[in-house]
Amino acid sequence: MRLKIGSRGSQLALWQANHIATLLRGEGHEVEIEIIHTTGDKITDVALAKVGAKGMFTKEIEEALADRRVDLAVHSLKDLPTELSAEFEIAAVPAREDPRDAFCSVEYSSVQDLPHRGRIGTSSLRREAQLRAIRPDIVVHPLRGNVDTRLRKLEAGEYDAIILASAGLRRLGKTERVRQILSIDVMCPAAGQGALGIETRAGDAAVRDALAFLDNASARAETSCERALLGTLGGGCQVPIGANAKWSDGKLHLEAVVASPDGTLLLKASATGSDSSQLGEEVGGDLLRRGGDKILDQVYGRSAALPQQP
Repeated sequence: MRLKIGSRGSQLALWQANHIATLLRGEGHEVEIEIIHTTGDKITDVALAKVGAKGMFTKEIEEALADRRVDLAVHSLKDLPTELSAEFEIAAVPAREDPRDAFCSVEYSSVQDLPHRGRIGTSSLRREAQLRAIRPDIVVHPLRGNVDTRLRKLEAGEYDAIILASAGLRRLGKTERVRQILSIDVMCPAAGQGALGIETRAGDAAVRDALAFLDNASARAETSCERALLGTLGGGCQVPIGANAKWSDGKLHLEAVVASPDGTLLLKASATGSDSSQLGEEVGGDLLRRGGDKILDQVYGRSAALPQQP
């Protein structure tokens, strides 16, 4: 089968697209990659949380899918909005890389090792809020750009440390500045972090069948749970919400965090269950009832509605 993959043009996005292309070619398919520039790639001088555009890394790729210019899109799953248009579906979630965040520094070995008022780079409200909860003295500076750009800014001394997803660094083989992998209880990752989502047109049975071998049951269960939590909280990819589900022995254990942007209020919840969507919705509802709605109201400027009880 001839397949065309739509991908962003960053080094990491192209690694991901080429990785999937190689696996598909191994199954006998002819594959080519089309680079598509997205809104998120074009706006590089503003913190993501301030842009606020839903689907800023996916909209133009979905347009190419809808127009049948490409047959599938390879995304970092954390970039995909929790509610997909009815036109599209996630046809496969391949085996997941480490979902945790990495502390990268030239001089310092850990978050705790940073000097008073140390400069740390991140444009993620989720990371910023959790960092401030453990080190309220640090100074957080915005950090945008691809992995290479961010590491170059670190090397140039613009920051004492930066926080990046461990998965991207491992995939690109750029782990030399990783000094600490942050545990889930210190830095709860973004929903879907470390996972890829392969998006197709809904109902495109031929493409879905071609991708079926890539779908990993535990990765899909974990990420479906995390995305259900995010959906319950009304959150996009740039809000101070962390979610990490782990599949083990037929059960999912979900850890979740909602934090105020300044880190002064950090709500945590966890639960275990077997139904991924139900577990995510239950933990999300618990966080909303315990004050998560008020925190998110500060971020969105509106109230996050409590889900209807059955």
